[in-house]
Amino acid sequence: MALTRRQKRAIRQKRVRTRVRGTAQRPRLCVYRSLKHISAQLIDDSKGHTLLALSTLSKELKGKVKKPRGKEAAKELGKMLGEKCLGQGIKDVVFDRNGFLYHGRVKAVADGAREAGLKF
Repeated sequence: MALTRRQKRAIRQKRVRTRVRGTAQRPRLCVYRSLKHISAQLIDDSKGHTLLALSTLSKELKGKVKKPRGKEAAKELGKMLGEKCLGQGIKDVVFDRNGFLYHGRVKAVADGAREAGLKF
């Protein structure tokens, strides 16, 4: 029986999540991509807290990008997230692609965060 696209992503998500855990010193940068928007959040898995969350729906990012669904918006999201992390004293993160393939907008978020100064 063939697996659906959603089932394949769930399998990839579980595989990545078994290896990737976030701590207070090195939180997990989790990226979610929908058809229209993209969001990212820093998660401390040891406490189960979200330290920082940002998306293309955020007020800070809405004025800076023309289209919320493009690579430019994703890269700008990564830059803003990186700047906010450095402001909180977080320099190292673990990247969680959340079952999505590492290309396009997901890669653009990672590149933008690296440009801002985050280390993966």
